[in-house]
Amino acid sequence: MIRSVLLLSLLCAALLAAPPKAAAAGELLVGNKADDTVWRLSLEDGRRLGEIATAPGPHEIAVSPDRRLAVVTGYGGAAPGNRLTLIDTAAGRASGEVDLGEHARPHGVRFTPDGRRLLVTTEDSAALVVVDVATRAVERAIDVGDGVGHMLALSRDGAVAYVSKLAAGTVVRVDLADAATLERPAGGGAEGLAVAPDGSVWVGNREDGTVTVHDPATLAVRATLRSPGFPIRVVFTPDGRHALVTNARAGTLAVFDAASREAVAEVALADPAREYRETMLGRAALPIGAIADPDPGVARVYVAISGGNEIAVVDSRSWRVVDRWKTGNEPDALGIVRGE
Repeated sequence: MIRSVLLLSLLCAALLAAPPKAAAAGELLVGNKADDTVWRLSLEDGRRLGEIATAPGPHEIAVSPDRRLAVVTGYGGAAPGNRLTLIDTAAGRASGEVDLGEHARPHGVRFTPDGRRLLVTTEDSAALVVVDVATRAVERAIDVGDGVGHMLALSRDGAVAYVSKLAAGTVVRVDLADAATLERPAGGGAEGLAVAPDGSVWVGNREDGTVTVHDPATLAVRATLRSPGFPIRVVFTPDGRHALVTNARAGTLAVFDAASREAVAEVALADPAREYRETMLGRAALPIGAIADPDPGVARVYVAISGGNEIAVVDSRSWRVVDRWKTGNEPDALGIVRGE
């Protein structure tokens, strides 16, 4: 009996000590805002597999549930953009565009769970636009009001959309069945946005240095977490255990336990040995977009270091940067296309 217990203990220790498995075949899609391109990087080692031209200002990327299509929002530059670039992920090339017409400055984007519709926030028209994927046509536009609706998240069943408003410092709940909206305060510079496994809505308030956790039905604030240094994006690990917040000014990735809402780690993303370029926050690493590998066994998080034209690869077991991959100019938007 003692021997069996000892063997079991040794086996458990070996499993915990084992390094994460190498990433399976697949690609990391990186939107380079200053180049108007998406780079396709190998998830095995970060090597560039291809480059795809996009509409100006590729700000966000969504990958369809069947992984056959990626969509990139063309936010524009000096002139407002109003196009979405469609990418055939199997062919690794652009396969067309969606013209949003009067709905300019598209930013946040999500597929509905069935993959038949796209939801897009458009800042200039203060709308949540619904696009039919098959026809590539705008079906309807839901008014979300002034205040710069920016990022977008969906409830697990796809029935409700949530929009963060940068200027208003609020979050909006949109019932997609009847277009009913509810708006409540979040915090100064509300931007990063994600829905937790329990349905709660997490908002990164970059001016306040906080993350607010909201009731999904009423949007009442249930908790306020400190995340100093311009919290700009919020994502969850695939197992739902951790919330990850990129702090753009601080150059860190804050890690919270999703259930207890306690801080469990802080990852320094900047490389102290290098110089960074000028960004909207001065000369800085400026981490923005983040995405967790959907395969929990890989135990990786990828963070776009906009001021360094690179991806910081973070081991989500040790919570440290284990690699850096080259990108184009000003990376931000990220998407993952897994192989079979």
